[in-house]
Amino acid sequence: MSAPSLDAVPTLRIALLGAGTVGTEVARLLQDNADDFAARVGARLELVGVAVRDAARARDGIRADLITTDAAALLDDNIDLVIEVMGGIEPARSLILQALNNGSSVVTANKALLAADGATLFAAAEKNNVDLYYEASVAGAIPLLRPLRESLAGDKVRRVLGIVNGTTNYMLTKMDETGADYSEVLAEAQALGYAEADPTADVEGLDAAAKAAILASLAFHTRVTIDDVYVEGISKVTAADIKAAQDMGFVVKLLAVAELTPDELGVVVRVHPAMVPRSHPLASVRLSFNAVFVEADAAGAVMFYGRGAGGAPTASAVLGDVVAVARNKVRGHAGYGESDYADLEPRGISAANTRYAINLQVADQPGVLAAIAQVFASNNVSIQVVRQDGSGDEAFLLVRTHQATDAALSQTLAALREMPAVRQVVGVMRVEGEVGH
Repeated sequence: MSAPSLDAVPTLRIALLGAGTVGTEVARLLQDNADDFAARVGARLELVGVAVRDAARARDGIRADLITTDAAALLDDNIDLVIEVMGGIEPARSLILQALNNGSSVVTANKALLAADGATLFAAAEKNNVDLYYEASVAGAIPLLRPLRESLAGDKVRRVLGIVNGTTNYMLTKMDETGADYSEVLAEAQALGYAEADPTADVEGLDAAAKAAILASLAFHTRVTIDDVYVEGISKVTAADIKAAQDMGFVVKLLAVAELTPDELGVVVRVHPAMVPRSHPLASVRLSFNAVFVEADAAGAVMFYGRGAGGAPTASAVLGDVVAVARNKVRGHAGYGESDYADLEPRGISAANTRYAINLQVADQPGVLAAIAQVFASNNVSIQVVRQDGSGDEAFLLVRTHQATDAALSQTLAALREMPAVRQVVGVMRVEGEVGH
């Protein structure tokens, strides 16, 4: 059966909110590939307006007559599909709700909004029988959210472990490869445009935390917000931490981790630096690339890898959603909505099961190691490896533990800090990705 003539297909009216790097690339691709999209969708995708904050600024590839500063009026103009790439909480939330309540489907890349108040948006989409798609909100061009929502829908996900922030991965890669300290690699990342002038959202883990909340919500069919995520950034990671990890055959990564609790009634979601064995697939993810490692009952271990940010990669993910939503529009139905049936309890970091690597400066005298081992044992934390370096005032013990609750490990640390024989807790880092975890 031959495809219908492109002259005979219907037209879907599209409004674009935001014309920064991503928005401009989305507009260009919509216009440059109009015939291809029409053939894929079965309808013409007509960009009828682009809402911006500053209409005076020239935007390459976007016709001046499409630009408006009145986003609310644009959304009321019989729009079939809204693409939101402006970012932030407001006015994005109000505009998306307006679009959904008008009967427009929405494609968004807004991780911050989804992590803060996704439930309100999903409820509005369901009420109005329209789509809310958001593939571009996590890991840029990597096809990740749709496989979690659809391809693994028949499986039980146990754990999601990922590198989801390109800025911090670039910085930690450089620290690992060159021995540079944090301030040096931050300055380099800013000079190259990988880090913002104010890098707080990236280096303190907030960007990764929003993405972790979205991943956890999908993987475990449970509403998880950014307030449920334990967050620790990389600003305190030192060159000494990197060197200690190297000496043990590990690399340091900022990880987003979402996992079922052992009783399967809760989920723990956390973002923090962690030591990863160099044999693990995530260890080889360098520079600004992203990767997410999913562990499921039937599928086993699956990894998604690619560019996690940038105008073109993010626009690719946005337009993938646009095609999916437009096809649904042509067929007269909405696609999959929110899945929160499991309603697991988001639990704090104390419920996490993990391993620690602890670097201690200790008194160089008989009995110290036995006393330290007793502290671990009294808190039900088993020691996996102990290594002693140096002597005299430069005596150090590097202790790596077996898996235990984060609460037990924290209690152990507190007790170690009270010991007269422990002069300083030099460094502490969680260990992820070892066999048996």
